[in-house]
Amino acid sequence: MGEFDAFIENAPKQLFIGGEWIDAESGERDEIINPATGAVIATVARGGAVDTEKAIEAAQKAFPVWSSMPVDDRSRIMRKIADLIVTHADELAAIMTVEQGKPLAQAKGEVLGGAESVRWYAEEMRRIYGETIPGPNGHLFLVQKEPLGVVGAITPWNFPSSMITRKISPALAGGNTIVLKPSPETPLSATALMALFQEAGVPDGTVNLVMGDAPAIGKTLTSSNRVRKITFTGSTAVGKLLFEQSAETLKKVSLELGGHAPFIVFEDAPIDKVVRDLVTAKFRNNGQVCTSPNRIFVQESILDAFTEKLVAAVKQVKVGNGLKEGVDAGPLIREDAIGKIQHQITDSVEKGAVLATGGQRLTEGEYRNGYFFAPTVLTGVTDKMDIFYQETFGPVIPVIAFSDTDEVIRMANDTNYGLASYFYTLDLKTIAKVSQGLQYGMVGVNSNTVAFTQTPFGGVKHSGFGRENGHQGIDDYVNVKFVNLNYGI
Repeated sequence: MGEFDAFIENAPKQLFIGGEWIDAESGERDEIINPATGAVIATVARGGAVDTEKAIEAAQKAFPVWSSMPVDDRSRIMRKIADLIVTHADELAAIMTVEQGKPLAQAKGEVLGGAESVRWYAEEMRRIYGETIPGPNGHLFLVQKEPLGVVGAITPWNFPSSMITRKISPALAGGNTIVLKPSPETPLSATALMALFQEAGVPDGTVNLVMGDAPAIGKTLTSSNRVRKITFTGSTAVGKLLFEQSAETLKKVSLELGGHAPFIVFEDAPIDKVVRDLVTAKFRNNGQVCTSPNRIFVQESILDAFTEKLVAAVKQVKVGNGLKEGVDAGPLIREDAIGKIQHQITDSVEKGAVLATGGQRLTEGEYRNGYFFAPTVLTGVTDKMDIFYQETFGPVIPVIAFSDTDEVIRMANDTNYGLASYFYTLDLKTIAKVSQGLQYGMVGVNSNTVAFTQTPFGGVKHSGFGRENGHQGIDDYVNVKFVNLNYGI
């Protein structure tokens, strides 16, 4: 544990504004808790409105420097950032596991995925193409893409590294500067990244970090005319608030919000593969993922066989401190997360669902002081239960029976959310019909993965709008300008 302690000790604990590490104006500090042990691992500066104003000013000052820098120079700096993230991947992963809980292997995968995002946008910035449009004689119609200015980025605790790189990379590629507000639960992953950005030679003020009083920081960002875009990943409730607050200054907004992903298993699907994919996807980050399979629809003809194999597989999931080898699922992030899960299970059982395995908090031995919950399977779930409509951010698999394709499409779409969806079948006609019928921003067909650096990520309905990743990711970070060039005067 000594090595991990050193990583935490070495991570910056201050705000990062204008290229300097500084204490918050208030002098206050917040405690950071290890969710696996309940122990305080560090205290960090608690920033607020005044600090956020300083960060906005620094970003505004740095904007002409960064946006006018030759694209080759900006690309070189971003490639250097990616290289440094890879070099420090083990350190960044350990910090994430200690403050957030996910197993080390998953944490390192997240870190390396973030490096790939930076590297991809370091090259994609060379392909921010404009266009020419035919005009009258003597006129050249030009369409150009220009940076927005200062971007306010607000990131969550469940992916405290990759959500930062996913937002900052296209913002920087588009020529913008950033004020970042990371989650108060996981600020060290953010500060450790900022230290690498600084080491890579990002000009002072190009990237700034303010952590602390979330409502005050968020309100300052949304109300500032100098901030031209807000990008947010988090709950739908907070996303709606930020959207409302941003209306007064008419800034661009991108929202990646909650999800309630259906996972549909048709009778011709290969059950063993589907069970493996489901368990892997569901217990990634212990179910604390917006794209996590939340409602498992299984065709009636294979329900018993599928459920038997699923329960057996879930019983093999190893829960524990993410720093230990062989752990598949770590703790939940906070005490209130356990309360929400227990409410959903109690409501389901009272209304007729059957608890096939799990269903309780883990409190003995190594679990005593952490926020651990047993991997759980509920069968006989219906649309009369809260879990059918409420997002479950935890290790619970509700199994729902269906009879035919039209019925399951209707049930899958019976939600306000529309982020990720998954289904398994070998029938091409079913593939065509279901992939078209699902009202979601992303569909995994015979696959449990929908997030790739080169493909657009985002949802519809109450899951938000805007896209991250892919070449579409830059579109939300640029303005389109039309120039009528009259050369026939």
